[in-house]
Amino acid sequence: MSASGAERMAFYLRRIATGPEMSKDLTLDEARDGMALLLEGQVPSVQAAVFLIALRMKRESDEENLGVLDAIRNATRFATVDVNDLADVADPYDGFSRHLPASPFLPALLAACGTPTVSHGCDQLGPKFGVTHRQVLAAAGAQVNLTPDEAAARIDDPRIRWAYVDQRVYCPALNNLAELRKLIVKRPCLSTLEKLSGPIRARGRTHLWIGYVHRGYERLLSLVGRHAGYASALIVRGIEGGVIPSLNAPVDCIAYHEGSPNVQVQLDPREAGIESSVRAVPLQNVADSELEVGDDAGDLADCAGIAQAAAESGLAALTGQPGPTRDSLVYAAAAFLWHLRRFESVTTAVAAVRKVLESGAAREHFQNG
Repeated sequence: MSASGAERMAFYLRRIATGPEMSKDLTLDEARDGMALLLEGQVPSVQAAVFLIALRMKRESDEENLGVLDAIRNATRFATVDVNDLADVADPYDGFSRHLPASPFLPALLAACGTPTVSHGCDQLGPKFGVTHRQVLAAAGAQVNLTPDEAAARIDDPRIRWAYVDQRVYCPALNNLAELRKLIVKRPCLSTLEKLSGPIRARGRTHLWIGYVHRGYERLLSLVGRHAGYASALIVRGIEGGVIPSLNAPVDCIAYHEGSPNVQVQLDPREAGIESSVRAVPLQNVADSELEVGDDAGDLADCAGIAQAAAESGLAALTGQPGPTRDSLVYAAAAFLWHLRRFESVTTAVAAVRKVLESGAAREHFQNG
């Protein structure tokens, strides 16, 4: 007779929650099953919280991370789009609290450059409770409640070629854990792994574009990216853990392509012709010198106002208006197009991206979507 969900969870907790010296790692199958029990609502919230906290406190093994990711992807409602290559922009789901986000407009810009692109996220998530892709795109008038099938249809439309999908729609079971995650305060492994949920996948190759803050995570992101089947990945030590690199200093990256080992690359804004006094688009009345990589600013008092400001800045940048938002979009898009081997260098990619912005094509793709 097989063990019940409660019995299996009790076994898993006895293994992982017995202190720093006695705790044992779960196998991939056990971690997948344990996470599935959480997603299916088969265990009390107290046990669900202990499961996530215990994994974090003892530090998740590779097998555990892969198992949790498998459970998330198994619970994800996904759709396949009929394109050869798809860019997957995987920004932090808990948003941005120290800079005005430009990345919500990267999918439309990449689409105008000939690369179908998807982004995904949620409305608001702890512990940062920052401004998210959904908030900015909604403020800009974009569709933020598409089903995966609807998103895939938009990406398949040559007039659009981009879409956003929300966790509330593509993985309700994971979204239902948002309140629990708020209560446990610290980030569980879900904060990293949900970004690889992959709600939209290409018939051909899907390419991961993801960021991190703390050194060491690039190895994990490469591991889980390969496990999830991404044909390539560009893993950037970006602003607030996002995909956009600093505008005033070189940043380290890890990249891989299918069948090849990881390679270390460095992105330098000078290669993009950018000379900036700020690292990213600053929030109003916040000096760039006050911003620390990896810091959370806590709950933002005016997420709606900041999202509206980011929307206005992003839409202006899509028409070519100069400033740090345009610089962020041009630099980041060029870096990823170079990663996809569409151009020989970031410098040549920048020239092409600037032409797209100046032509109005990026704004047109955004408005069509």
